[in-house]
Amino acid sequence: MRFPLLSGAFLSATCLSVTAWSSVSAELPAELSAFLDQHCLECHDADVTKGGLDLTALKFELNQRANFSQWQRVFERVRDGEMPPKKQTQPEKPELAKFIAGLGQPLLKADTDDIATVGRVRSRKLTRTEYEHTLHDLLGIDIPVKALLPEDRASHGFETVAEGQQLSHHQLARYLDVADLALSEAFKRALEGDVVFERHCTPADLAMFTRGNYRGPDLKEGRSLSWPITLQFFGRMKATEVPEDGWYRITLRDVQAVNPGPTGAVWGTLRSGICYSNAPMLYMIGLVEATSTPRDLVYEAWIQKDHMLELKPNDATLKRAATGANGGNVSFKGRDLAKDGFSGISNRGIDLQRIYPNGDNDLVKRSLFGETDLQKAGKGDQAIKALDRLVARFARRAFRRPVTAEQTAPYQEIGRKVLAEESSLAEGLKASYRAILCSPRFLTFVEAPGELDDHAIASRLSYALWVSMPDAELLKLADQGKLKQPEVLSAQVTRLLADAKSQRFIESFSDQWLRLKEIDFTSPDTRQFPTFDPVVQESMLQETRTYLSELIHQNLDVTHLVDSDFAFLNGRLARHYLGDLPPNKKAELKSPKTKNKDKEKKQAKIAQKDATGVEWDDLMTSPLKVGEGLQKVSLNPQSMRGGLLAQGALLKVTSDGTSTSPVLRGVFVNERILGTHIPPPPPGVPAIEPDIRGATSIRERLEKHRSNESCMSCHTLIDPPGFALESFDPVGGWRTRYGKGKGAEVNPSGATPDGAVFADFEAWKQVYRQRADQLARGFAQQFLTYATGAAMRFSDAAALDTVVTRSRADGHGLRSILQAAVQSPVFLHK
Repeated sequence: MRFPLLSGAFLSATCLSVTAWSSVSAELPAELSAFLDQHCLECHDADVTKGGLDLTALKFELNQRANFSQWQRVFERVRDGEMPPKKQTQPEKPELAKFIAGLGQPLLKADTDDIATVGRVRSRKLTRTEYEHTLHDLLGIDIPVKALLPEDRASHGFETVAEGQQLSHHQLARYLDVADLALSEAFKRALEGDVVFERHCTPADLAMFTRGNYRGPDLKEGRSLSWPITLQFFGRMKATEVPEDGWYRITLRDVQAVNPGPTGAVWGTLRSGICYSNAPMLYMIGLVEATSTPRDLVYEAWIQKDHMLELKPNDATLKRAATGANGGNVSFKGRDLAKDGFSGISNRGIDLQRIYPNGDNDLVKRSLFGETDLQKAGKGDQAIKALDRLVARFARRAFRRPVTAEQTAPYQEIGRKVLAEESSLAEGLKASYRAILCSPRFLTFVEAPGELDDHAIASRLSYALWVSMPDAELLKLADQGKLKQPEVLSAQVTRLLADAKSQRFIESFSDQWLRLKEIDFTSPDTRQFPTFDPVVQESMLQETRTYLSELIHQNLDVTHLVDSDFAFLNGRLARHYLGDLPPNKKAELKSPKTKNKDKEKKQAKIAQKDATGVEWDDLMTSPLKVGEGLQKVSLNPQSMRGGLLAQGALLKVTSDGTSTSPVLRGVFVNERILGTHIPPPPPGVPAIEPDIRGATSIRERLEKHRSNESCMSCHTLIDPPGFALESFDPVGGWRTRYGKGKGAEVNPSGATPDGAVFADFEAWKQVYRQRADQLARGFAQQFLTYATGAAMRFSDAAALDTVVTRSRADGHGLRSILQAAVQSPVFLHK
């Protein structure tokens, strides 16, 4: 039984009628009944039922999930001062304290009793991301399999939460298919060796095309050149088509910018795909920052069979070149786009090499066979003994804990049957391993109610911080029974976060917590935001993930979630945040190179300015280094770009591509950053539709909605951060007016639920910079929900208080919060 917060039940006003209450629920303690009679029943009885809540029909049966949830909501609304409404007569402080204690104690007992019986977390399975990483670490392979598995449904914001997970017969069949695919790859590599593939494509090779319309690069003076031509799939190169699925190292030779202008760089993308209209999907490999100085750029990516590379400038602010031909063709005959002043990216060829980033052939062999040589394993009884030994070894690693002979026997029997039929030890092992990979002991977390054993702690810790199975060191400590020792557990948290595998945690956690996985869910309106492009979007993702990684690894304090004096930017993203150069200055920026040094200096000065003529130092205190990609920069104290909430990725995923909503952004900030749960709206309440022309502000359209008393109580929480963020448009740009800058004026002012008034986003940040405890609690809630597979419960409050207190001693550093959270009973108990 779970106890989620009540959806749509709102206490609203003062009340009467103890007799009406008593006739329904005689079990309710008398002091609670008297409080509700005096302050609640007038608006929450059978006749009124404001917010859909009839307290006269609500039984005090706290062992029932629905009843517990409603009483928890009652407790929280009264405790937080939301009910009774401010305009009504308020209870005296002693009376209020008595009610809160009187209701809180039975709620706490009911919740702790339930946890003691069945645990906080129901049976949780591996998410498809965890399953993929586990297969990679278990088998030594590197093939992506996540996309072949059913999507995981998020609950309480996370795919890891057991409450939202499902595992049907259809889904299990998909897991079987993936297990077959992974094992086939592993055994093929172990028995046949790794495939070797290398190809060098000259500029002339890259310009060749054998069928369809030509959309490849320009070829001049031994260089391959790509220009800002917007035709779909322009920049595709048939010569780079790969013969089979695999990881490849891609080296672009002597990459150089053509007409980079004062910014010193031309930004583009390297992607892979079929590159024909029958298969339009393109897969991002990386950003290309071409500079005046030729240099090799190296990328590693998974490329599917028969997919080719597409390389082109993808900066929407560049002057666009015509195709030079009719229909879907591109022609450079009789044209010299460099002399015409267009910016481009050139190279002297591309090298492709098949690689195995997760491990070589020897690692795969050890993963499957240990030190056993299958060729020398023999046949008959000798082969059976080898099979039994290897299956037990594999099961122990796959199940992430010691296994008994009784537990391994069924898997050994499967292998023995195959061995008897086919006389192949390899096939027998593969059959046994397949069954193990579809076992509940592999697919789910084996945890008993109460305190976790050392092996369960090892798994929970590893999946939290590595998104995969425990390594040998964690398992050894678990075998020795040492993981429950605080100093040992703390040292392991430090070790795991210092390892390169912790990047998996950064990506998985941020994808869910900050909803970065939704970055592609909307496409910005190109009429409103013509300069938004794939380079900007990819840079936004890199910015947020790198920023979060910095906060954790440097143990920076939690207030950096709302504000900071540094950011991670590249040249293209910085220009996007300042506003792209105005048309008259863009023309100068894209003009051909000149020998006139005075003109070059003038252009360089122009490049330091945004559309209003403000110099770059309005954003940062020192210039970016051209060619170094994403860089840590010190922000100007007047800049609004400090902290997570001002980053483009978060601003985009909380918008719809055309307009913004303070409600959507307000709910996001409350739940993901401030730790405040926002219940769904009552039934029948319509959404607030923005005026996409910008003639009226969303604030004006919200006023009528907020006048509804049931709506007002929640919007008091929701709207303040949403209003503060209205200064940012749907693609993260700064604005003072709606529409195309000619609509209604943006009003980012408001007041926090406790009455702190703010005039704009900067003032809102100043309020919450002083509330480190609240931010630490909110972050701990999010991490523990993600790491344990269950949302926070009523009885978890004391443990969260301890996490906040312990991390306060280290200045509420994010790594300190993680350390304290891992040491808490919430993490160490089922």
